[in-house]
Amino acid sequence: MSPKTVITCAIVGASTSRSQSPHLPITPAEIAQSALDAARAGAAAVHIHVRDPQTEKASMDVALYAEVVQRIRDAGSPIIINLTTGAGARFVPSAHDPKVAGPGTTLVAPEHRVQHILALKPDVATLDLNTMTSRNQVVMNTPDMAREMARHIQAVGAVPEMELFDSGDIQLANALIDEGTVKGPYLFSFVLGVKYGFVSTPETVQYARNQLPAGAHWTAIGIGKQSFPMVAQSWLMGGHARVGMEDNVYLGKGRLARTNAELVEQAVNLLHLLGGEVASPAEARALWGLRTSPGVPASDPLERRAA
Repeated sequence: MSPKTVITCAIVGASTSRSQSPHLPITPAEIAQSALDAARAGAAAVHIHVRDPQTEKASMDVALYAEVVQRIRDAGSPIIINLTTGAGARFVPSAHDPKVAGPGTTLVAPEHRVQHILALKPDVATLDLNTMTSRNQVVMNTPDMAREMARHIQAVGAVPEMELFDSGDIQLANALIDEGTVKGPYLFSFVLGVKYGFVSTPETVQYARNQLPAGAHWTAIGIGKQSFPMVAQSWLMGGHARVGMEDNVYLGKGRLARTNAELVEQAVNLLHLLGGEVASPAEARALWGLRTSPGVPASDPLERRAA
């Protein structure tokens, strides 16, 4: 097991809605404040999506990301900032011709999906490796898309967190590492409980963990009611932890969390009950091999020490 556990708080995500929880942060100010509160509650990292304040739908607007990041940095928080690059990967076949994009398609070129990464230089950026069915749609991340995005992410000194949704994604991740496209330190997350992907079981976590390169850091993420069970399962198998309203809006059956900080506090308490210790942002940076100064790009991202 890692000497200390890094808790990441996923603030809002792309799919959770206020119909599920009226407490969901939407505006840049709300998202930034929720991130700062999560940090005070014990999170060492925050995973950020943004929403259009008018429609409340997921957005790729660089200006919205910039406001969130600037508010966090202006507050002087040492929290690790992890920005998503998952948007822009969805293809919806049209009803009249499945090879033609229909309404709801968001698929764009890889360089467009990382514009906010290039502009804001976060500590970490997610690198989704899944191509999978999502309802009657397809999420598409081809190997060449992943290669291009990984190069852009690392060029600004950020570390790609490879998000794995099924077993084939692990093979792609290892191929990117073996060919030298993705450099260390190696960060992974297993997303468990998305329909047609990894199921939320201890056997899944064990299998995925055993396929990773030596020295990799990883987090098992449970969606919905599996959120806190997977915090425990991840820790028991040597991983880190993630909670937040992107993944789950409940503290327990029928008990809505009023804030992301409440979800973090519950994760902290759970880890302490298990005998774990929670990493501070500074300890997490050292553990994961990240740059020590938030917002300042490394002089050479390929020279960062491996975790």
